[in-house]
Amino acid sequence: MLQYLAILLDDTSVAYCHADNPLHERNLMPLDTLRKAIHWGMCENLMIQYVYPDYELPAEYAEVIESIDHLKIGRDVQVLQAPLPPKGGVGDADNIVLRITIADFIASAQQIADLLPQVTRLNICLTDIETFTDEQIEAYKGALRTLNAALLNIWETSQCLVSTSGQNKLVQVNILTDRLQLTKMRNCEAGVGNITVAPNGKFYLCPAFYYDECMGVSDRMNHVKKTSNFSVGSLDEGLNIPNPQLLKLDHAPLCRNCDAYHCNRCIWLNQRLTWDNNTPSRQQCILVHLERNAARELQQQMMALGARFEEEIKEIDYLDPFDIRKEW
Repeated sequence: MLQYLAILLDDTSVAYCHADNPLHERNLMPLDTLRKAIHWGMCENLMIQYVYPDYELPAEYAEVIESIDHLKIGRDVQVLQAPLPPKGGVGDADNIVLRITIADFIASAQQIADLLPQVTRLNICLTDIETFTDEQIEAYKGALRTLNAALLNIWETSQCLVSTSGQNKLVQVNILTDRLQLTKMRNCEAGVGNITVAPNGKFYLCPAFYYDECMGVSDRMNHVKKTSNFSVGSLDEGLNIPNPQLLKLDHAPLCRNCDAYHCNRCIWLNQRLTWDNNTPSRQQCILVHLERNAARELQQQMMALGARFEEEIKEIDYLDPFDIRKEW
């Protein structure tokens, strides 16, 4: 069931997930289209997420934007890129998205750890997952342990151990602390839990598919002819996702038996790397299992200090669920 509507206010709206935004020419969503998008979201009872460009919008947009409860990505949620700001350089930021390459994440682990006392939530988004190799596994483990040490120190210092009650204020890092509190899959759910509307008034599973369309990238799922049309409906014609069941967890045999519950299960990456929206690549699986195991290490350390959890993360002997498929 849809819960969120992301409204790209401009072609140059900030990238906030795995995919870069390659568009550099401003193309502001017309006010009439914005009103239609808000009305559609209201009719579907969806939470609105405005995705902002890096310039100030014309004054007449403010009243329309504020006409409904919303979240401003690029304003309320700050998006950072490498190089990282110095210690203390994020100001009053509360919720931050950090878009970073794997190599920069590994090299900057201590700098990232130094950011944690300044924020409530840090969402780390790796921008080159397709390049990950087995040779980087140990270095990635080490970077995760650096963040674990910082998290444990913060919680010990504040005497605020994590719990599932939701009453304690936590410093959250998506790739580590989300798995501590999840008991089932909680993925990106593009096309299932959320949908995007672009400045052209058309729907897309997520912003990355709109960028691909604008850049002329072939729609690889169209086996009849090459096409760059990734839209799944429009504000005028309605939402129309072909075979929507093929985006869902219960139609994903590799994922529905997995307990790396924090995994984004990015369908855009899936299509790029496996040609199947519902099947992750080896790179994505190994990375999230390294994170899952690091979350288990953190959980064990916190339990030793008296923390309690609804579910203890089990020890596993694999990194890619594909390796144990014969047991299913």
